Amino acid sequence: MEWFPAMSLDDWADTKETVHRFTQIVGKVRLASSVRRNHWWNVPFHLTGRGITTRPSGGFEGRPIFTIDFDFVGHRLIVNRLDGRSTSFGLIGHTVASFHRTLFEVLGDLGIEVEILAEPFGLTDDTPFANDTRHAAYDPAMVTRYWRVLSQVSLVLDRSAADFCGKISPVHHFWHTFDIAVTRFSGRSAGEQPQADPVTREAYSKEVISSGFWFGDDAMPWPAFYSYTAPEPAGIAEEPLRPERAAWLLQRGSHLAVLRYDDARACDDPVAAVLDFLDSAYQAGARRARWAPELLVAPPGTTDPVLEQEAPKP
Repeated sequence: MEWFPAMSLDDWADTKETVHRFTQIVGKVRLASSVRRNHWWNVPFHLTGRGITTRPSGGFEGRPIFTIDFDFVGHRLIVNRLDGRSTSFGLIGHTVASFHRTLFEVLGDLGIEVEILAEPFGLTDDTPFANDTRHAAYDPAMVTRYWRVLSQVSLVLDRSAADFCGKISPVHHFWHTFDIAVTRFSGRSAGEQPQADPVTREAYSKEVISSGFWFGDDAMPWPAFYSYTAPEPAGIAEEPLRPERAAWLLQRGSHLAVLRYDDARACDDPVAAVLDFLDSAYQAGARRARWAPELLVAPPGTTDPVLEQEAPKP
């Protein structure tokens, strides 16, 4: 298995713009059909053996329980009801408008009624999904590669997360920003944020160090691993990062620790390089924000006090 296959943004930029909008449509169905969780953990997708899933949704107030899955190997969208009813349609050849129309026809046929704000969030245009016939590119090979990269990155983020015994999010794929991330919490409040919108206030109501991967966009036209600390402590950009090619970048007034995907791929051991990067970024944020040292555990994934005592000391 090749770790981290080539994933240049130029190779699939048009396809990515289309698929991103497909995921926003389904993600908004999930948002409207799920119970709100702290920090919006109910909203993102989780990975499957063939793509991504909303997880079971609905179920309350007489609504059917259903799941929507993207199959990025067979290139189909699959809607399953808990009672065994199921339907699917192909992803290839759809515009955003036809995808939106077909999805809601399928949901209606299954007796699933849901309303969404049917327009893009945070993208380069605000064309309502029902009117978007411009975004129609779909390269099956690149979409499958996108899912494989997601799967590999998810495993690496899970391995990194195993070193932490405080509150930590699942590894999940956000449809609004099209990244995959995991977030660690110090256990302390982030304080009041009177200028922030309600979504941001909920997402960052506690101190966090978040790490993840994005596929690139117009502002940063290359895929990369990243990490940030919020609220950002003073002087964080003075902290060292590993490996050498990692760097602090100023984005929207805050500092991101960034390791470009291709720089990680060029390392003798790409997985070890990414884990080292994630650890150095966490240590930078934890030092500057004065997080408790005991939030890290050894051996990884262990909080059993007996095993902790038996663990070899570094």
